[in-house]
Amino acid sequence: MGRTLESKKKIVEELKKLLGEAEMALVLDYQGLSIKEMSDLRTRLHSNNGVCKVTKNTLMRQAIDGDDTWSDLKSLLTGTNAFVLIKGDVGGAVKEVQTFQKDTKKSQTKGGLFEGKLLSQDEIKAIASLPSRELLMAQIAGSINALATKVALGINEVPSGLARSIKQHADSTES
Repeated sequence: MGRTLESKKKIVEELKKLLGEAEMALVLDYQGLSIKEMSDLRTRLHSNNGVCKVTKNTLMRQAIDGDDTWSDLKSLLTGTNAFVLIKGDVGGAVKEVQTFQKDTKKSQTKGGLFEGKLLSQDEIKAIASLPSRELLMAQIAGSINALATKVALGINEVPSGLARSIKQHADSTES
């Protein structure tokens, strides 16, 4: 009996550690998923810094107990749950979960929590439609590059514009 209590404590500590690093949590009803399908979901999430944990609701309650950031998850802790904990590319990970659900035609998202706020199904879908972090960085870099080019062209125009103005002034004073 002491051994199972010890293993439960380890699970709770691991959950606390994962929650401490996570930016977002999704709660999925995983009933009907095979071990192979759960493994597939974990593989898909890995590239987006997401982990999928299947654990008893009582252990998750212990892990979030006293943690204001995750306390609203308690309302989702009914039935058979898998917890997707995401750090980093939140949009990409949510997209992977939704693609997985479409491919398997199993598992429903019960809800999620992002920055301490419970998310509606529409908000979860909106997060999935966001571009990936890499795409956003590329878009920002492209915008900065375009702006820098315009500034450089503008700066190059100053001397020639100044020279034209001086020449015009000189020509008008000669007349």
